Amino acid sequence: MIKARVFFILMLCGWMSNAQQLIFEEQFNGSELNEENWNYELGNGCPHICGWGNNERQHYTKKNVAVKDGHLVITATKDSLYESGRITTKGKFEFQYGTIEVRAKLSTGQGIWPAIWMLGSNISEVGWPKSGEIDIMEYVGKAPHEIHTTLHTQDSHGKSVNTKITTVKDIEDGFHLYKCRWTKDAIAFYIDNTLVYTFSPKEKNENTWPFDQPFYVILNMAVGGNFGGPEVDDNIFPQKFVVDYVKVFKD
Repeated sequence: MIKARVFFILMLCGWMSNAQQLIFEEQFNGSELNEENWNYELGNGCPHICGWGNNERQHYTKKNVAVKDGHLVITATKDSLYESGRITTKGKFEFQYGTIEVRAKLSTGQGIWPAIWMLGSNISEVGWPKSGEIDIMEYVGKAPHEIHTTLHTQDSHGKSVNTKITTVKDIEDGFHLYKCRWTKDAIAFYIDNTLVYTFSPKEKNENTWPFDQPFYVILNMAVGGNFGGPEVDDNIFPQKFVVDYVKVFKD
């Protein structure tokens, strides 16, 4: 009987370990960004989407993105310009359905806007918001302790109604885990493995559910803009948004 129970437990553990397949892992080892996985996005978005579509103040540069001590470090600075960093997996790693986990430590201060998010791979063809957008984590320094999780669709974009603000008193302290589980039926968001919001519209069509196609990952820290600003406290710089790892699993 004991042997049978042990065998059952081992079988169960084996089933659980095989329930999800790791299909992407970035531990940010080494001393530079792995460009087999990531692209730099540079500049201020001009001439096509100046201010990156949100009247943001920063210019994105390579020098504001570093890999150090097993972490991605995006630093926002203020000299003659506001400068920061933004990287994506567009064209290098895109996936449809699965679970993405990102362990990160937030930057803080008035005007800071770090984010973990995804865009539909067809954005170049259909544009935004028809491509869809999945905001796994957005934090704005003007609203301490609050994490925003949001879906943008053709039916609801800009000030989307498909959103949840979760208050976590110690969210600025140390690293926290931000997770999104995406299936053909729903998208669920977690902070430190606690479910905080689920999106599953009753009617799914191209305007309410553009989430039946591959998406790519974006990590960035904006400054100011319609959401992060408009006011920016120049005394807070430099600020660092630190990412420990990114993992994606297939169910």
